[in-house]
Amino acid sequence: MSTGEERTLVQEIEGHLLLAAAREEGRAAAARAASRLGWLTDSQRDDFERHFETEYLALARVSWQRTAERAEQLRHTYEARYRALRQRLVAWCVLGGAVLAATSLLVLAAA
Repeated sequence: MSTGEERTLVQEIEGHLLLAAAREEGRAAAARAASRLGWLTDSQRDDFERHFETEYLALARVSWQRTAERAEQLRHTYEARYRALRQRLVAWCVLGGAVLAATSLLVLAAA
């Protein structure tokens, strides 16, 4: 198994675990909300909890998508900044090398 395949497998496992945790959180939140509505029948409570969990997962998914989009934006911003800094560093190194070479030539010519 290659490194890329391993990384993909780990990401898939993490995704499944994250989804399972969100489902459990949704179920727990639905149960807490339904417990406050003591007038619901058992079938109404089950229906309410099912809809609540579905909405909870939908909100979690939207939140995850926004987080992923923002992470992608930040990655592009930081990569552009890194490239600019790297180019500036290379330019300064080339300039320093040129100055050093010119100085060396002047010193050798004077000697």
